[in-house]
Amino acid sequence: MAGPPRDSADRAHIATTVAESTPSFTTRPRPGRGAPNIVIVVLDDLGFGQLGCFGSDLSTPTIDSVASQGLRYRRFHVTAMCSPTRAALLTGRNHHQVGMGFLTDVPIGFPGYHARIPRSAATLPRVLAEHGYGTFAVGKWHLAPRWDQSAAGPFDQWPLGLGFQRFYGFLNGDVNQFAPELVCDNGFVDPPSTPEDGYHLTEDLVDRARRMLIDHQNARPDAPFLLYLAPGATHAPHQAPRDWIDRFAGRFDDGWEAWRDATFRRQLASGVVPEGTVLPPRPSWIPEWSSLPAAQRRLFARQMECFAGFLAHTDDQLGRLMTTLDDLAVREQTMVMVLSDNGTSAEGGPTGSHNEHRFTHNLRDDLDDSLARIDELGGHRAYNHYAWGWAWAGNTPLRLWKRYSWLGGTRTPLVLSWPSRVAAIGELRSTFAHAIDLMPTVLEACGIEMPEIVDGHRQIPLAGRSLVASFDDASDPGRTVQYFEMLGSRSLYLDGYRVTTDHVGDQIDVERELVPGSHDFDDDHWALFDLRDDFAEATDLSAAQPDRVEAMRREWWRQAELNQVLPLDDSLIGRTTALEPNPNRPRHLTRLIPGGGPVSEDALPSMAGGFVLRVPITVATADASGVLCALGDWNNGWALLVHEGCPEAVFNLFGEATGFGSHTPMTAGDHIVGLHYSGAPERRADLSVDGAMVASTNLPADLPFRWQIGGAGLRIGYDVGFPVSDGYSPPFRFEGDLGAVTIEIPFLAGRDPHDQRTSPTDVGAVTARFLHHE
Repeated sequence: MAGPPRDSADRAHIATTVAESTPSFTTRPRPGRGAPNIVIVVLDDLGFGQLGCFGSDLSTPTIDSVASQGLRYRRFHVTAMCSPTRAALLTGRNHHQVGMGFLTDVPIGFPGYHARIPRSAATLPRVLAEHGYGTFAVGKWHLAPRWDQSAAGPFDQWPLGLGFQRFYGFLNGDVNQFAPELVCDNGFVDPPSTPEDGYHLTEDLVDRARRMLIDHQNARPDAPFLLYLAPGATHAPHQAPRDWIDRFAGRFDDGWEAWRDATFRRQLASGVVPEGTVLPPRPSWIPEWSSLPAAQRRLFARQMECFAGFLAHTDDQLGRLMTTLDDLAVREQTMVMVLSDNGTSAEGGPTGSHNEHRFTHNLRDDLDDSLARIDELGGHRAYNHYAWGWAWAGNTPLRLWKRYSWLGGTRTPLVLSWPSRVAAIGELRSTFAHAIDLMPTVLEACGIEMPEIVDGHRQIPLAGRSLVASFDDASDPGRTVQYFEMLGSRSLYLDGYRVTTDHVGDQIDVERELVPGSHDFDDDHWALFDLRDDFAEATDLSAAQPDRVEAMRREWWRQAELNQVLPLDDSLIGRTTALEPNPNRPRHLTRLIPGGGPVSEDALPSMAGGFVLRVPITVATADASGVLCALGDWNNGWALLVHEGCPEAVFNLFGEATGFGSHTPMTAGDHIVGLHYSGAPERRADLSVDGAMVASTNLPADLPFRWQIGGAGLRIGYDVGFPVSDGYSPPFRFEGDLGAVTIEIPFLAGRDPHDQRTSPTDVGAVTARFLHHE
């Protein structure tokens, strides 16, 4: 049973002097003899067929080397989305069991979806730390509810609150690789260098991970460690240093069908896919490559070059980490696991996206614009994602992708090595495994039993099953039952068979239009597959075995009840009707003091329905310049600034900047610069100085309900990363004094701040309004 270090001071004999006394010492539990170090690498949106050791021709020599020293699991499964898989991995429980039925971005008021890991589900780092392990998390977190992601916390769902001793990375689901919003331990920090200096997040993350391990080994060489490394790769935006992308020039000109066919042949030849596996045909909603115009083929091939460069660059950085393990002489005693949190992402839609922020607002890219800006892909000016034909090919030979409980969303690579223990070298395992099995695997490998009580909380039993037996026994079957549910897409594995619904949720309009399937839970068809002979869910046996289908369907409902899966919802916005209220009470007036760090977007009032912003300033000269306040960047954001004494405002809506301002410099002295936005339908923005309007414009579109997918912070008096427009270069610090920034929400005038009822400017309502274009 875990608990605080054992304090044996009560057994000490206390006399008048030390010489006459008998000391006793505090001791900590230790892991079993030979307990390994643990390195878990969680890649993002990487498909079953995208690693070299799983059949691709992409460049992943580091991961392939890890596989050659250990095992590849070809029947490993996840939850089809990022936050849920990470919660399952770190707790050993099913994602709904621990409140993570969906993303932390949308915590709703039901037990399976509140987005907070309970204390009754102590995490792997929490348990290992109790046994002397150093525990480090680096990279993507995405396990703290949206309202908890500000500089003021609360921090109990941040990495340090859930058992890690150090953290460096980002809290949200994705991030700009060149200018991320970073956190070190429990505080926000700026990147150590700039995009102009060649900064890239993956390199920074590996630098930090290496330092954590070196510091640990230098100070506590006898203590094992856990490193949880979760780079942003290969989640969109697919951004990498240009030379890494250009290495793949021309490699994908033959298109996604040709790439998929070649990958499948390699999978068969290497045994990753069993002999006799049927490759499902190209579905109707994936266009035939040869039917596309030449310009589109060029665009789509470049999108895939960006993805390949991003993955290859990431693998190269992982190579630096592996070298560090060698330098520290701990590689032999280290269990390394590499996996992906879900299958490939189709959020780029049929044609991909130059700016993935559009996906969250159900906006489609203009192909002519994307073609005109093709050279920007993968670089500073893009936030790009590939066309979904590449997502389809990347999951070869499986069906569909992320967000779906088909194997394309839930079956991903797992590579595991432990040189001093795993004798099988380069072998494949057909063990049916799930992310919930990794924590029990680590605990058994470390000789640690899961405690019944942690920090006074009785623990939910682990749902996972250790994979240690499979290290030596290639015939180990693994799990016999596992349910799956994500956004209403449902599946169940039972004794070699799998049933999967054809439900297509209300998430991406074009996907719902083109992908055939049910839009009603009551009408869902449950297809049946014998996975013992049908690796790719190619042949539906439901018509021939209706009794088995019905029995498995009933078992799914039983599992759903046991694991808090209900209520079902298949949309990104329908669930916002049950969205957890913002703990910051709706205020008519918000006051922000300069001198602090970034103010989280979720800590700000919703401004999409209209606002009045005022900034008192004092300037010594009439030509003072600088940012008064800014949020976001040239992919999506807004800024209020002064150029040579002239106030200006700029709104950048999904990469299209609208700027306006005064041509008359302000005099030296005190002023109040104001920005007023009326909201829809007028969308009028007015700029004022000392209450007098000096410039005005009408915006071409409504303000987004969320400016940055990866989170954004409002900076006061300066900016960081990329600017909102080309009219200035960060940090562009204001050359004067700033008072408190005030944000007034006219709709809330006279409203009781304790009233939490939904209003047209609350997040849920605004989300629904904008995604449905009301």
